[in-house]
Amino acid sequence: MKLEIWNARNPTDARRWRAVHAAWPARQVAAHPEYVALFATARDEPLAAYAETAEGFVLYPFLLRPVDAPHLPTDGGPVHDIASPYGSSSGGAFQHRVDEVAAKEFWHLFDDFCRARRVVSEFVRLHLFPAELLPYPGEVRPRLPNVVRDLRPPLEEIWRDVEHKVRKNVNKARRSGVTVEVDETGARLDEFLAVYLDTMRRRRAASDYLFSEGFFRTLVDRLGGQIAFFHARHEGRVVSTELVLRSARELYSFLGGTAADAFDLRPNDLLKFEICRWGREQGTDRFVLGGGYAPDDGIFRYKRSFAPHATLPYCTGQRVFDAPTYRLLTTAHEAEARRRDPGWQPDPGYFPAYRQPLPEPPNPTRS
Repeated sequence: MKLEIWNARNPTDARRWRAVHAAWPARQVAAHPEYVALFATARDEPLAAYAETAEGFVLYPFLLRPVDAPHLPTDGGPVHDIASPYGSSSGGAFQHRVDEVAAKEFWHLFDDFCRARRVVSEFVRLHLFPAELLPYPGEVRPRLPNVVRDLRPPLEEIWRDVEHKVRKNVNKARRSGVTVEVDETGARLDEFLAVYLDTMRRRRAASDYLFSEGFFRTLVDRLGGQIAFFHARHEGRVVSTELVLRSARELYSFLGGTAADAFDLRPNDLLKFEICRWGREQGTDRFVLGGGYAPDDGIFRYKRSFAPHATLPYCTGQRVFDAPTYRLLTTAHEAEARRRDPGWQPDPGYFPAYRQPLPEPPNPTRS
């Protein structure tokens, strides 16, 4: 087996990566080179490890990130870590017709690459459907469940399976004159952005969720055929909207929002049901609605109302390649945190520990 490392910013690598992705029956959108590149900072490397096997291949997309904050020691030279691109259930080493022997060989070769690039640690948001992944060789941690709507039954059966309140709200939206349109070209991107950004500000969302107009335009320009916007409109105005990512067999709810003054119309219930209808018409097997921010919170319960009996465990994977350097970085990071706030305590579940958010720096002493 030969391991190749492709960089999405290298035209030759990106062309080969796209060709493999296009021929792959699953065509998972999170493994597309343009998707990976979207989440790489200027100093990150948007990479994929690729290896052909006797009957198939392994494709592992990831970000190689420098570890070099000013307070972190780097006396031995540059070090890096690995992370999946943004989005839960989006990562891991995807496999197509790979047996156990080839899987072990792939991980052996990949670990050699990590040692050569001085990779300290790896954090992976594992794909929801484990049959499409190589078994992860590190620690696997269960996170929050994700709601998955099976789209293969007849639409009438799906309608009966959603909770009563969803059917009630869908009917109310229709009686109120709400309609849903599919936008595969981003024609209404400005209207999507207005509703999405207002929703994020209203929810006081972290800056990680406030994507720029340029981000969405890049999605439209470079991932055509693997994204779709859905807009619920009332009296000519977009009142609820959602961007959906499209793989060969799944739709993934990605980003969206609802205008605050339109809640009573229940446009989002209709929007999600129409996404189910459209996905089924496209031959899609599943609609992944995602999970909540905390166990059984309101967002999770709302999503579960569309698939009351269908959740899948979402897990992350993590491992440390260089334990002495990991401990050194973590000790320095915790010392900086306590310098800023003597009462600061680390979150024992945060990984890698040296990337845990720091307290705000102390105010400079006034003379």
